[in-house]
Amino acid sequence: MKYIGLISDTHCTFDEKLREFLEPVDEVWHAGDFGNLETLSAIAHFKPLKAVYGNCDGTDIRQRVPYTQFFECEGMKVLMMHIGGYPGRYDFKAFQLINAHLPNLFICGHSHILKVMNDKKYDMMTINPGAAGNSGFHIVRTALRFKIDGGKIVEMEVGEWDRNNNKPL
Repeated sequence: MKYIGLISDTHCTFDEKLREFLEPVDEVWHAGDFGNLETLSAIAHFKPLKAVYGNCDGTDIRQRVPYTQFFECEGMKVLMMHIGGYPGRYDFKAFQLINAHLPNLFICGHSHILKVMNDKKYDMMTINPGAAGNSGFHIVRTALRFKIDGGKIVEMEVGEWDRNNNKPL
């Protein structure tokens, strides 16, 4: 069993609220748009990190993390990229990678909108953790944590904070 913290779109924010929420996890997965190298480094020094870069990330970040990640975790095949879409509306590159790898779990970011959806066509869970940072149009900052046990996601929790005053909702 592995305990995962999932975030995206931090846009230069890795504050105490996120640290507290992610403290119990075994590793952090970041679905892109760190914002700067300092944020990537802070997260990587906090917990083991699996990550992809986002459209707002510069060359310094792109030299350290890939465009996509495909890996196995506790019996679950995982595909992660920044711009991905959701069931029935996948980005073309995501659609190609989903068909090539047939993951059990597809993770993306970019939209700043938290979505957890089952894609029955591909027998796959699609997760976008929303935006954990303060930059963007969203009002609520979000992050997820969950356990992967025997190829299944269990005990999923959502962290939510008001973007303007960082109070839990």
